[in-house]
Amino acid sequence: MKIAIIGYGNMGQTYASSFVSSGFIKPEDIFVLTRNISSVSNKYSIPDENFYTEISDSFLSVDIVIIAVKPQDFGDLCFQIKDCITENHLILSVMAGISIQNIQQKLQVKKIIRSMPNIPTQIGQGMTVFTASQDVDRKDLFIIQNLINTTGKSLFIENEEMINAATAISGSGPAYVYYFMNAMVNAAIDLGFSKSEAEFLVQQTFLGSTQLQNRSNLSNLEWIEKVASKGGTTEAALHVFQSFDLNDTINQGIQHANNRAKELGKVIDK
Repeated sequence: MKIAIIGYGNMGQTYASSFVSSGFIKPEDIFVLTRNISSVSNKYSIPDENFYTEISDSFLSVDIVIIAVKPQDFGDLCFQIKDCITENHLILSVMAGISIQNIQQKLQVKKIIRSMPNIPTQIGQGMTVFTASQDVDRKDLFIIQNLINTTGKSLFIENEEMINAATAISGSGPAYVYYFMNAMVNAAIDLGFSKSEAEFLVQQTFLGSTQLQNRSNLSNLEWIEKVASKGGTTEAALHVFQSFDLNDTINQGIQHANNRAKELGKVIDK
């Protein structure tokens, strides 16, 4: 299997690194299109001759084409690659807001996978939600899911519109986590800890809590009950959160993220 990665930013490099380190794809079977080869520092054992700045027929003599450019660059990219793309190519898009229909129309191909990864893919702990056009068969889906899973875990959805919801939850989700962590760090500093001590306390608390939850069958609410004894310190904090209806605030924030994803999708997809 040969793979072309178009765009060698964070996501393009993440795929290259994950494919090679997992042993799923040989370095010599990965071909990269990037604007500036001289600026590429991480090649992950991919041969120098496999890096291109211009499209050629030999570059796209591959099975899978991963499009990892910025959505606003897709229009210009189409003019470069549409003559080299064939109906045999399987396209994996990681472009936010660009619909399957748009890709099919501009590249005149039928087999499209549209995905929404998040930033922890960079360390192999990512969450990617993906969907596919009707022309993608089970074999192709299996191959793509195995490729995606080299960067973490994945979830297939049939309804493409749910990609926007995935953007609001798992795509933007890491920022929500960092927001809460930062608030806890600031609170710890206010209580007298140094900045480094506060960061250490919060980071280990989040790490340990998520690992404990992942290794159990208990729900989040059940874990809250285990930590929050009646009349205790945890309950005191939770009462304040509840008085400000923090659950509803979080829900509203995610709803706004979902709505914004829809709006941006309409603008970008034109």
